[in-house]
Amino acid sequence: MSTTIFNQTTETDGTASRRADLYKIAGVAILIMVLLIPIQIIIYSLWPTPETAMEIFRLFQVNKLAGILSLELTYIVSNILSIPVYLAFYTALKRVNLTLMTLATAVGLIAIALAFTARPAFDLLFLSDQYAAAATDAERAMLLAAGQAKIALQFGTAQNLHYVLGGLALLFISIVMLRSAVFSKAIAAVGIFANVLTFGLYIPGVGIYLSILSVFPFLTIWLILCARTFFQLGHHHRQVQPQEQLSSHQYSYPGDPEGAQS
Repeated sequence: MSTTIFNQTTETDGTASRRADLYKIAGVAILIMVLLIPIQIIIYSLWPTPETAMEIFRLFQVNKLAGILSLELTYIVSNILSIPVYLAFYTALKRVNLTLMTLATAVGLIAIALAFTARPAFDLLFLSDQYAAAATDAERAMLLAAGQAKIALQFGTAQNLHYVLGGLALLFISIVMLRSAVFSKAIAAVGIFANVLTFGLYIPGVGIYLSILSVFPFLTIWLILCARTFFQLGHHHRQVQPQEQLSSHQYSYPGDPEGAQS
């Protein structure tokens, strides 16, 4: 019997440590994502995203880094950083609503994959190098056509699916937060409002302004509040005492939906 209790406690300690690491990684990732938002705005003001393949190829030939940045490299980085964030949300909220959190995580990861497809920066860099080395007008025309097809991805199905699925995933997470004792109802309300507002993009005339408003300030505030909560969760899981687990046979604290009875 004592061996069984020891094994359960050791496993619980390891789980607590892993959760703490995940929460802290997610918190740091969110802060970097928030920092990248104004950086991308500055980059866009310096090097607006070209609209034609020829413009992109010329920009790459003058400054490859500027070309990559103008094609929203920081947005690609933000989507990579969002992977541990989705996993942290799932870990923190799965006991509140496993079905909805599983759906939100799956949809969110699909949205991330679509973001990579819709941001073909390195594909265009390769085509630009091929264009510069092309020996005939026919080769250059073929490469320009291939480049234009890549540009269409930024405004086509992949981009729109990424936008819609990403908004849905965060909306589902915010809804689950309403029943969570870890994330406050205020955080949940800001998340719901911000992510509903995201879909205003498809309203004719004012769509772009509603989309921007969803990011500034609402989604930015929501992300910062979520990061703070993740840091708090990470700190708590680091502070769990093995003796308390042995005496109480549980790994939880008041208001933590992750707590599981041993």
